[in-house]
Amino acid sequence: MRAETEDDGRIALIQSDIWIGFPRAEQVLDRLQGLIEMPRQTRMPGLLVHGTSGIGKTMIARNLSRRYAPEYDPESGVTHTPLLLLQAPPAPDERRFYMHILAAVGAPSSTLSLKAQSVASLEVRVVGLLRDLGLRMIMIDEVHNLLAGTHREQRRFLNVLRYLSNELEASLVCYGVSEAVDAIRGDVQLARRLDEHHLPNWRDDAEFSDMIQTLIAAMPLERKSNLKVRSLKQILALTGGVTSRIFALVKELSIDAIISGDECVTDDAITK
Repeated sequence: MRAETEDDGRIALIQSDIWIGFPRAEQVLDRLQGLIEMPRQTRMPGLLVHGTSGIGKTMIARNLSRRYAPEYDPESGVTHTPLLLLQAPPAPDERRFYMHILAAVGAPSSTLSLKAQSVASLEVRVVGLLRDLGLRMIMIDEVHNLLAGTHREQRRFLNVLRYLSNELEASLVCYGVSEAVDAIRGDVQLARRLDEHHLPNWRDDAEFSDMIQTLIAAMPLERKSNLKVRSLKQILALTGGVTSRIFALVKELSIDAIISGDECVTDDAITK
């Protein structure tokens, strides 16, 4: 009989973040990698990745962030940070955004409280610091949050994003639900610079079948799962074709398979 601690370890592995390099995600990553390695220029191109909540935008952003993690140079004593991943504030607030950037890069607190500093002084400090870090790409997740502000506040926040990209000669990448497209289009100059990449919900096709098989194969189960086409259709119907729901369902089925001793995802388990 298998040791309980081994099962616990496999279940913990299933419950952790799992990256599956399916083609649609790799396509976005290839575009992003091309942007971050592009020679600097005054008007750096960028990308707006949009789709349903849970479709995999944040997963892609975090994967790229891990690929380009900060590196410390002991000779110069400088930490090079090619990529900065931030979440848009709940509302388009410039001060809050600048303070969030300083916190994200671990900037030491100045003698003057950040809250007491003007937006202009925070701006100067942020630009100088990010330039020293050698930043090449700024990624803003949940960019649709700026829709919570007034039209004037949205325009000001978009101006900040465009300004940072210009000053640092860094690519700007935004992630959000489809409503984010309308928000970004509120700044014509910024919209022209950001190509749009839509991540659609999964459909009943070969790409979905391949993704499910790859995902199940990544689970630490002892037996191979041979699912019928009917089961794939059921998974699609249960999850609405949303990546995060698909992952959650397959993980739940895999954990049940370990606990029950089946050691594979079965058609009966999906039906139940």
